[in-house]
Amino acid sequence: MNDLEIKAMELCPLDGRYNDIKELLAPYFSEYAYIKYRTLVEVKWLVYLIKKEIAPLVKENEINSILDITNNFNLDSYKKVKEEEKITNHDVKAIEYFIDKELEKMRLENLISFVHFGLTSEDINNTAYALMMKDFLEKIYYPKIKEFTNYLKKLSSKYKNIPMLAHTHGQPATPTTVGKEFKVYLYRIEEEIKKLKNIKIKAKFNGATGNYSAISVCYPNLDVIKLSKDFIEELNLNFNPLTTQIESHDYLVSILDNIRHINNIILDLDLDMWLYISMGYFKLEVIKNEVGSSTMPHKVNPINFENSEANLEIANGLLVTLSNKLPRSRMQRDLSDSSSLRNLGISFGYSMQGVKETLKGLKKVTVNLEKINEDLENNYEVLAEAIQTMLRKYGTIDAYSKLKDLTRGKKITKEIIQEFVSNLDISLEDKKILLNLTPKTYIGKSNKL
Repeated sequence: MNDLEIKAMELCPLDGRYNDIKELLAPYFSEYAYIKYRTLVEVKWLVYLIKKEIAPLVKENEINSILDITNNFNLDSYKKVKEEEKITNHDVKAIEYFIDKELEKMRLENLISFVHFGLTSEDINNTAYALMMKDFLEKIYYPKIKEFTNYLKKLSSKYKNIPMLAHTHGQPATPTTVGKEFKVYLYRIEEEIKKLKNIKIKAKFNGATGNYSAISVCYPNLDVIKLSKDFIEELNLNFNPLTTQIESHDYLVSILDNIRHINNIILDLDLDMWLYISMGYFKLEVIKNEVGSSTMPHKVNPINFENSEANLEIANGLLVTLSNKLPRSRMQRDLSDSSSLRNLGISFGYSMQGVKETLKGLKKVTVNLEKINEDLENNYEVLAEAIQTMLRKYGTIDAYSKLKDLTRGKKITKEIIQEFVSNLDISLEDKKILLNLTPKTYIGKSNKL
């Protein structure tokens, strides 16, 4: 098959239709990336053992050559590891043998026995995943979310003084401003990002059942816990001192739950934007050659918000599954977490696609002032809240009932409201405030918020 035919046969949208997301995340969550990060951990550990004088000493230029195994890791390196794996049927052992052969080329055979020294596969795997998560968050996720929140900030500022009829339970309610509603989503996301950044990304390096057993036998007088802790901290990770064979994944679950929550906030925005567009409060940009419907020529559809909704729902389904699965492992370990972790990239990929589509949708909408103003003018009954609260100020016990009788289930005009206010037994100053009040000006502190 040619490239086009291969592309047509792809099963996952992230590999095909959303290929740009795959390109964004592949350096962190692809099979290639996983092998590259694990090679990095193996090589760094070997160099660390040399510097701690546990492995045989070598010259400085030879250390640089060893580090080049990971610095120069490329597709050819990846293929060599996969060839080893065909023989070993063990992915980490394949990486170890790949490094062994690279050391042979450098004539550093005396170091081979110290590759993967004192370790179990999960020491390499969990540390690799920790580094992958750290890099993904810092290099991809935070910058993309920042781009998203910056645009929300722009919209909240641009529209902060534009009144809009609010809706609670789908019914007209106390007015707000367009900008304030965008600011609510901005605030919510920024609060979650603060929590996300406070999560400590952890790694463990303690052997087959978490007890440093093998390395302790070889070096009974060595502080092996400090040795491992210092190594993990040199990688700018947080040391997990107490585990079974696997790192417990608790920090990772916190990250998954936090990203899922951010996805839900964006989903909430998607749903609101869809409704506002259907009500005519926002107009969608008309792009000349785009088609909204195969049969209805007039259609301009909110497809980006719908696309985002679908992708975020799929992402959250995966994130919940991983969050529920990863903290559980039979006794000292089973392999189920390994297979589960390989789906991190997919869950984050759909998350990023959702963020991308919502941002794209926001950039296509403009406020429809005519429709917003029309709805404000046609819903004077929303002033009932302000009037009954003013009456309460004057000790009117049945204030709520009076306004309920006047307005509930009725279409109220400006004239009806003003006639009612004119007959109230309140100060002229407060009566003037109510008479000057309109749905357009009844926005409280929303423009300041």
